[in-house]
Amino acid sequence: MLILLPPSEGKTAARRGKPLDLAALGSPVLTPARERVLDALVTLCEADPDVAASTLGVPKTQLELVALNAAVREAPTARADQVYSGVVYDALDFATLSSAARRRATSRVAVISSLFGLVRPGDRIPAYRLSGDASLPDLGGVAALWRDALGPAVTDALGKGLLVDLRSGMYAAFWRPPVDLARRVATVRVLHEVDGTRKVVSHFNKATKGRIVRALLEDGRDPRTPAALADVVRDLGWTVEVGDPTPQGTQLDVVVTDL
Repeated sequence: MLILLPPSEGKTAARRGKPLDLAALGSPVLTPARERVLDALVTLCEADPDVAASTLGVPKTQLELVALNAAVREAPTARADQVYSGVVYDALDFATLSSAARRRATSRVAVISSLFGLVRPGDRIPAYRLSGDASLPDLGGVAALWRDALGPAVTDALGKGLLVDLRSGMYAAFWRPPVDLARRVATVRVLHEVDGTRKVVSHFNKATKGRIVRALLEDGRDPRTPAALADVVRDLGWTVEVGDPTPQGTQLDVVVTDL
């Protein structure tokens, strides 16, 4: 099983640690693409902070984020599971997983990143600010670049297992599973139900996804089909409805009534 997560916009910068070493990251097939994005981001942020802020959608009151990007090659790194923060990662809470669950996370969890493509929990990365909808000078949209590069890395990481796709729409655009993988793809949507009405609420969606990943890692089972995944998630206490298979995979709706 491979669980794909979106990154967080907010990140916790390491206070100390070795600088970035792209060669030490997993999925070395992505190194050339990582170099291209890194070079374009650093070049932009070193030149003119105001232009960089406008290009990256960073508020002019937060130019320290531009400086963070400019120094990303020399900045201290930490494990990705310590750098990414926010609602999904607070709910998942890597640091308090059991030792067995943390070992499973190493092989079963990956984060889709605008800067690094595919990141494993143990990969050492710096904090950075680069949204999935960003477009960099002389490079173009980062999503388009990763669409051309991510396929081999994801399919290699997946092997013969089930792909559990928890990415947000922005990061789902980085790579779409091919039709021949559809029977092994489960996408998860969280619906908040109040008085019989269901809707997607961002906070509920993110927090519940984080809790589901945590529960799956602690549980340890390795479902091989979307239906089997639904059974496991039900066993873990959630209400799950399974959609019809499509060329993109099978959607699981997790219905929650409270946070």
